[in-house]
Amino acid sequence: MTNSNDAMTRRSLIGRAVGAAALVSALDSAGQLVAQTPEPPVRIRDTFDFGWKFFKGDAPGAQQPTFADANWRSLDLPHDWSVEGPFSQNEPSGGSGGFAPTGIGWYRKRFRLPAAYKDRKVSIEFDGVYQNGEVWINGQYLGKRPFGYISFAYDLTPHLNAGGENLVAVKVDNSLQPGSRWYSGSGIYRHTWLVAVNPVHIAQWGTFVTTPRVSKDSAAIHIRTRVRNETAAAAACTLVAAVVDREGKVVQTAEASQQIGPHAEYEFGHPLTVEKPMLWGVAAPYLYRVRSTVRVGPQVVDEYETPIGIREAIFDADRGFLLNGEHVKLNGVCLHHDAGAVGVAVPERVWERRFEVLREMGCNAIRTSHNPPAPEFLDLCDRMGFLVMNEAFDEWKAGKGQVRGNGYSRVYDEWHERDVTDFVRRDRNHPSVVLWSCGNEISDQLSEHGVEILRELVAIFHREDPTRPVTAGCDQIAAEPKAAPVEFLSLLDVVGYNYADRWRERHS
Repeated sequence: MTNSNDAMTRRSLIGRAVGAAALVSALDSAGQLVAQTPEPPVRIRDTFDFGWKFFKGDAPGAQQPTFADANWRSLDLPHDWSVEGPFSQNEPSGGSGGFAPTGIGWYRKRFRLPAAYKDRKVSIEFDGVYQNGEVWINGQYLGKRPFGYISFAYDLTPHLNAGGENLVAVKVDNSLQPGSRWYSGSGIYRHTWLVAVNPVHIAQWGTFVTTPRVSKDSAAIHIRTRVRNETAAAAACTLVAAVVDREGKVVQTAEASQQIGPHAEYEFGHPLTVEKPMLWGVAAPYLYRVRSTVRVGPQVVDEYETPIGIREAIFDADRGFLLNGEHVKLNGVCLHHDAGAVGVAVPERVWERRFEVLREMGCNAIRTSHNPPAPEFLDLCDRMGFLVMNEAFDEWKAGKGQVRGNGYSRVYDEWHERDVTDFVRRDRNHPSVVLWSCGNEISDQLSEHGVEILRELVAIFHREDPTRPVTAGCDQIAAEPKAAPVEFLSLLDVVGYNYADRWRERHS
């Protein structure tokens, strides 16, 4: 489903992205000022939400460009077909799934590449597809992502018709039901993007900014940036990292150079110090930007901006949670990824209004129960000053009875490391995120393999982000007849306690 105001906002964003470069002007032979073709930006990121065709049900062969879809429904993304009904008590999704229809659906979109995309690496990004999303370009299979909450991308470049029509097809399979303990929705329910970069560019989610030392007088900032060279020759690269304040003023810069081999990647490191920083906090969520500029020789080949907040977040066993050295009590709520009757294709204004109401009632913290949220959800938390426990999973290897083996446990062994890596890399620059949660009320907390599973997961989180603690929502602490072992709980940086009423002992 598409909100008209949301659609207008996204259309205006396209104009800003494509028209980011100023018009180039020149004098003709008569001395008259003549407007010439604008220089395209070095990095293009266009919305890909508009002009799709949709069919509810299976459509064998729909990945082929010659497939006839004239009778398919036309729509814009994001789209949740489950919320459209019809609802029935006989639907296999059951009560936890809102008695909503699920099944299989297909999406197709025809497009031509703009001239600015010439000689670029072109990829398609999906913020979320629920679930088992399979993607084709011009009949060529690109891959499948089972996890319905993860963001992912595919390189389209080798299979594109640069001067002609192209066809993207997406099959979404949410037929294994009941597949969730809550309403999941179905479809390409988050935004899609078409990204074009030069062959030497910053990798997807390739910037990681940390603040190892923070005070009101100065802040140490460390910027790590992965630059990829996808050419057949070595490239002499220079990376300039600039910290830019809210008014657009550059407050600090650093520069480094490196020869990057053909089809290779290099991670730059830039330590910086910002004097008298404006700190990010709940009451005053001040945001800076890190502008990363890549040059090959004198030519700028990529530019990428990362919003950041300068802040220190510490969980202390004796003093509680400290934000910038001051004790802050976390008054939090759990928010699932849906918006009630709106479904899971949630316009940003709906989230913003929810956050406004939550703030009025004294809430300052949110748990993303129980999976990764949409990117714009965390963008709003950054801007509005909410503290976030960002949660990855509701299941590991052991499933939960309500979903009868149809949940994440089906794919855990094959996909958990890739999903956690992508999840952390996507979200680790958000100042609102102060705590990672690797799971909610996981059945494995009682299994003989639970300790080994948790140890591996925590190691992945720490590898990708050594700055934030890891927790899990544990519902079997001191429980009867079996309790989560101390060895399991001791692996967590912060222990999550759910349902104190299950404890076998009462403590005053």
